[in-house]
Amino acid sequence: MIARLFAALGAIAGPCLALLVAVPAAAQPQPAPIPCERACMEQMAGQFLDALAARDSSRLPLAEDARYTENGQAMGFDNGMWQTASKVGAYRHVFADPESGQFGVFSTMDENGHGLTLGARVKLHLGQISEVELVTYRTGAGPAWNDAGYAYLEKLKTPKALWMDEPKPAQRLTRQELVAAANNYFSAIENNDGKGYYPFTEDCDRLENGMLTTNNPGIVKMGGVDIGGMGCKAQFSTGLYGVVTEVHDRRFPIVDVERQAVMGFAVFDHCGCKRELTTPDGQKVAVSMFNKPSSILLAEAFKLKGGQIQQVEAVGTSVPYHSDPGWSR
Repeated sequence: MIARLFAALGAIAGPCLALLVAVPAAAQPQPAPIPCERACMEQMAGQFLDALAARDSSRLPLAEDARYTENGQAMGFDNGMWQTASKVGAYRHVFADPESGQFGVFSTMDENGHGLTLGARVKLHLGQISEVELVTYRTGAGPAWNDAGYAYLEKLKTPKALWMDEPKPAQRLTRQELVAAANNYFSAIENNDGKGYYPFTEDCDRLENGMLTTNNPGIVKMGGVDIGGMGCKAQFSTGLYGVVTEVHDRRFPIVDVERQAVMGFAVFDHCGCKRELTTPDGQKVAVSMFNKPSSILLAEAFKLKGGQIQQVEAVGTSVPYHSDPGWSR
């Protein structure tokens, strides 16, 4: 993710000249670093992934007090995946937010011969990395359909082209409106009853840990209901997402206004106390697979079109029930 230090590792050309240059003590105060815009952030995302795969955080211009969490756990830049990552995968999807100085990336990665998907957030301050937040899903950590996502993304290599669409300024939602739309998605999932307002486009799709979980018959079933074969709006209208009893520690740190996209983070709690749900048409559906308290930590991105959610992409991993992701307080 990161442009290398100018003095230590050589000059960085073009848009990535975002690092401070030393000046004599007697000189005037140093100018602020040149802002890191989209092209810079996209290049830095690649540098971050390369450093992770090389298990070498010294390749990055880390601030002295830089913070790092992996699946909600605080640790040093010499721990976790910094000891196990092996190779950057083929898939990459970058979200740039120059206004907040942050970018996000979804990617595939090889870890000691095993595939994983990851979602990362990186924050820049004065040309250095001050925060890195990583969420990973490792193959074998969930159902078979989840495990198939790594191979699917490796073949896909790039996100759908519509993620890159940039509407004219007059047609864009504001930063605040984009965040509100993403937050409404989480609110619609929490204790979902199928009776709310669900603003999805007709062509809406969702990727979860690399696998298509909408309009994909047979991929995911709940109590015999082929929910994975439905579109986004139809899924929410079943009320079956009521197994999610709380969506907490919601944050939306990355807002890509140009592309009308938001990357958020949250924890989905399942209390384990709901054994059966009732759809709006009165059908009783057993959800015994959620029979114990559990939680999922998510990095989730949304593409908006005309005020409606058009695409969703997420990487999520199981965490202890009602976990604190480490960034909300």
